[in-house]
Amino acid sequence: MYQEQKPIIEIKGLTKRFGKFTAVDNIDMTVSEGEIFGFLGPNGAGKSTVLRILTTLSKPSDGKVLIDNYDVVKNPLAVKEQIGVVQQTVSFDRDLSLWDNMEMHARMHGFRGKEAKEVVRKSLEYAGLLEFANILSNDLSGGMRRIAQIVRALMHNPKIIFLDEPTTSLDAQTRRKIWSRIRLMREQGSTVILTTHYIEEAEALCDRVAIIHKGKIIVVGTPFELREQVGLWTIEYAAAGADTEYKYFATEEQAKIFGISLPEDNHVLKIRPSNLEDVFIELTGTHVKEPPSGGKSLS
Repeated sequence: MYQEQKPIIEIKGLTKRFGKFTAVDNIDMTVSEGEIFGFLGPNGAGKSTVLRILTTLSKPSDGKVLIDNYDVVKNPLAVKEQIGVVQQTVSFDRDLSLWDNMEMHARMHGFRGKEAKEVVRKSLEYAGLLEFANILSNDLSGGMRRIAQIVRALMHNPKIIFLDEPTTSLDAQTRRKIWSRIRLMREQGSTVILTTHYIEEAEALCDRVAIIHKGKIIVVGTPFELREQVGLWTIEYAAAGADTEYKYFATEEQAKIFGISLPEDNHVLKIRPSNLEDVFIELTGTHVKEPPSGGKSLS
């Protein structure tokens, strides 16, 4: 059960415009110290734009953001000392070994000599990648590079870790390995902020989730609280040749009673626990994986 702690991120009236387009629209929210907090929404919803502002890579058009009481606009260097960032794109020098890439990053954070080598060794050992230290980063699998990128961001023991779509395009096994690393980060005292359009990722990892749609925060809560708002049980049913309909109920028994009451030409397809996809569709009318301008759904 989530219990609110001291806020480590405070967002008030956050807005970001690109010309006439509003990518982030007047967001107010806080993130508590020590939680895993997720922004859930389709590509183009504004998730990555929010993260770019929180990590000082982009300035807001309006509003105020405090990271551990430091203003991201007025004190960007102080903010950078508190955070680690893992962007969607894996940013390794392909012509350098994994070790050299990691050591270069360590030196950028002020580690020198034996201290730099020790922090690299511990990072690779923590990631389970020490045996691949001398392999060119270009020859590592995508999953290995992603895990290395995450532990690289942890070298300076940041209070807050930002992960932008950390498991996109990874296979299920590698994704679960990264989930384990993310949980371990929280257990070791870090606050973790991630963006995702994977329903199962948000449900598996996050203490709380903000559903974001067209730049607006639609709702914030624990996965259970958000499901509870819609209904904890879903019934899928359809008449012959018709589209599938969805109804939501507080209990499985209520869903079953509704199924029994349907006309004879309706068939119950499934009774199941609801999920965050159901919540998103009910609140926005669109699918989480639906691109903002139509077209094919993302896989």
